[in-house]
Amino acid sequence: MKKFLIFLLLSHQLIFAQDSASPTSNLIISGIPSIPDTIAESIRPYSEFRSGVFCDWHPKRQEMLISTRFGNVPQIHLVSMPLGARKQLTFSNEPITNASYEPIRGDYFLFTKDVGGNEFSQIYRYNLSDGSIALLTDGKRSQNGGIAWSRKGKRVAYSSTARNGTDRDIYLMDPLDTSSKKLLLEVNGGGWAVIDWSPDDKQLLVSEEISANESHYWLVDIATGTKKELTAPGEKGVYYGQAKFNKSGTGIYFLTDKDSEFSRFAFLDLLTKNITYYTSSINWDVTTFDVAEDGKRIAFIANEGGISKLYLINTTTPSQQYFLIRTIPAGVYANLSFHKDSKHLLVSVNTAQNPADLYVISTSNGKTERWTESEMGGIAPGALRSADLVKWKSFDGKEISGFYYKPAAKFTGKRPIIINIHGGPEGQSLPVFQGANNFYLNELGVAMIYPNVRGSSGYGKTFLKADNGMKREESVKDIGALLDWVAQQPELDASRIMVMGGSYGGYMTLAVAANYNDKIRCALDVVGISNFNTFLKNTESYRRDLRRVEYGDERDTAMAAYFEKIAPYNNSDKIKKPLFIVQGGNDPRVPRTESVQMADKLRSGGTTVWYLEANDEGHGFRKKNNIDFQRNATVLFMKNYLLDGL
Repeated sequence: MKKFLIFLLLSHQLIFAQDSASPTSNLIISGIPSIPDTIAESIRPYSEFRSGVFCDWHPKRQEMLISTRFGNVPQIHLVSMPLGARKQLTFSNEPITNASYEPIRGDYFLFTKDVGGNEFSQIYRYNLSDGSIALLTDGKRSQNGGIAWSRKGKRVAYSSTARNGTDRDIYLMDPLDTSSKKLLLEVNGGGWAVIDWSPDDKQLLVSEEISANESHYWLVDIATGTKKELTAPGEKGVYYGQAKFNKSGTGIYFLTDKDSEFSRFAFLDLLTKNITYYTSSINWDVTTFDVAEDGKRIAFIANEGGISKLYLINTTTPSQQYFLIRTIPAGVYANLSFHKDSKHLLVSVNTAQNPADLYVISTSNGKTERWTESEMGGIAPGALRSADLVKWKSFDGKEISGFYYKPAAKFTGKRPIIINIHGGPEGQSLPVFQGANNFYLNELGVAMIYPNVRGSSGYGKTFLKADNGMKREESVKDIGALLDWVAQQPELDASRIMVMGGSYGGYMTLAVAANYNDKIRCALDVVGISNFNTFLKNTESYRRDLRRVEYGDERDTAMAAYFEKIAPYNNSDKIKKPLFIVQGGNDPRVPRTESVQMADKLRSGGTTVWYLEANDEGHGFRKKNNIDFQRNATVLFMKNYLLDGL
């Protein structure tokens, strides 16, 4: 839940173009002129690509479930061999991006799905024998997910807000018998999640997340429902992430930034409470790991300045030292997973030249096989440039970095630039495949920079906390320093800068537009926060306390006054450059009211505003037809206001 949240609208793996630039009836449009069909036609070669997202291994066979898109939204597919055909299994009108096999026989799998991006996900069972689907949860306005299977495969534990819509309680259920559903642990707060079952199925390891900087582990007794804190009671400012019991159940492997700037891979002996740290010599975050079923090998990924490194530990050797795996392409790695046979390790690889695809490494001989090769439409990998890591000093001397994508070499002279700010705020921009954004680089000659301002993950916990509370505008100043850096680059046109971002990146976009109006040409705000006071009042209750730790508590009068002072809504008179606002009508995180009030206020002051809202989307667009129109409108917006006269 912590560090690598991906804002769906800006996810490069979900952006495609449509055949027509005409809007559909589900879109609310204001201020956007008619879009020529030629725009959609010109983008199409850059838009018809896919990616392979790993879901789960079959427990007995060498085959896997993946999520990929062939229609309007991603669905679950079966892949039975390396580079084998993708057999589509689900055919929903809503995206399905996760699936989990019953872990013993693999006769069925579970998945979650919401409606219209409202994030009230329900759990479903898919029977492989006949393709039938059964709803397992209440189907109401509750959020259900975080499924963890018992070792015997008879039950699942999961979290749900079904009791009151706010607190994320822990439930047990036999997926073949919904009447078995049982509330195991009643909690306070929306940050609770199931991590793992003990090998004897008698205990659950549960996480309580307080913020991006603090969390706690608890052991829950299955028979009684009582919980015992596993981490130090009252411990503050320490984050505990992914965890898993060892094979004997005598300890847990886990990730933590305890006594360190970075997240380390570690082991806790449950009897002695002694902690062994494996990766202290790696001064970067370890982001994920997996333990083989036989317990003999452990794989982990380190995020080393935005580039992933994959390491393997042999637990049977006395030193248990890790070594680097070099048989897979360099890039950004994710979805690390051992097959139950303990002999095959899967990893997802994403690069600037290729979308995310899946590779499997044999742990016995190191042989690596590619399992998916996703289509790239009309994009030639050789025509795509890798990103450059760039750095600049901010107002206080702090070093800030980002990834810089240069336009195609055929473009000469000073080039316009897009500054694209990630959300989270504890997200991190990485040098990944740009999807349809490659159209900006290769056909419009627009450069792109993805900054990682203070508050981003991946650079240590001090950096992560550097924008909290009343330090919020210091991250905005990091973008101000980037604007100055752009002006010093001989190949970039500082008079043609467009700033954009989604979610928290949308707030940053609005704040930059207000604070640096004279240094930008236009801006694109996607589901952005326009006033933290109104945002915290209207965001879903299960998220509110988690966000208060990051942004500040609006119930405190001094904090509320600070929010009013920095609110883009209250500084709208400073925004004179054209602004494009995109919003999902069902967004539970940043409600549509944040965008509506901002658009109305700007228009009343005479600022040019384009407004696009989809009534079947939530926190970012996920459906092809909606993404298509948003992309086409964005290109028209750029041609009118960023590239006019060029």
